[in-house]
Amino acid sequence: MVASQIRPADVTDRRLQDAMLAIPRERFLPRSMAGSAYADMEIDLGEGRRFMRPRDFAKLVQALGVKPGELVLDLACARGYSTAILSRLCETVIGIEANESFASKAEGALSDIGADNAVIVTADIKKGAPEQGPFDVILVNGAVELVPDAWLSQLAENGRLGVIVKENGVGRARVYTRRNGVVGSRVVFDSMTSLLPGFEREPEFLL
Repeated sequence: MVASQIRPADVTDRRLQDAMLAIPRERFLPRSMAGSAYADMEIDLGEGRRFMRPRDFAKLVQALGVKPGELVLDLACARGYSTAILSRLCETVIGIEANESFASKAEGALSDIGADNAVIVTADIKKGAPEQGPFDVILVNGAVELVPDAWLSQLAENGRLGVIVKENGVGRARVYTRRNGVVGSRVVFDSMTSLLPGFEREPEFLL
């Protein structure tokens, strides 16, 4: 996966490459899906949730520039793979997952690999974890049509938030950065990542 998908996608961060080589991705999937763990595609976990395509996940994490000593919030962490990768890059990572079954599986898998700097919290993804922040990095595992203000408000100074934003059906990976109290954003690559359930724009009615 790293040799055929990650490196050719200009993911040059050696710490990230090493993390993706070290973490057994199949450990964070149902056994029936283990054969697809390293495929170049999204993996359907059920209930509208998916593992991001490895390439897109790696490019987004690289764009965030996660550093040792940083506090990271991992939103919609599902079964914990993203949390495991981030745990190799930062001081502490908090995974937020609304699905109790997924959260339980994530806790077990992270314990099995010894990720003792990672914590899983079952909570509303849209709200983030305001009581635990502010965060140096926030990663969103999936696409949204609208970025909640709650997420942006939880960024520390110089904090970065990475998320795929769908605009008119086109997905673009954006990194939002807080500097001097002001949040700006930039597009880093295009992505076909699927929408997270519940993160669609409300329909607008025209009179």
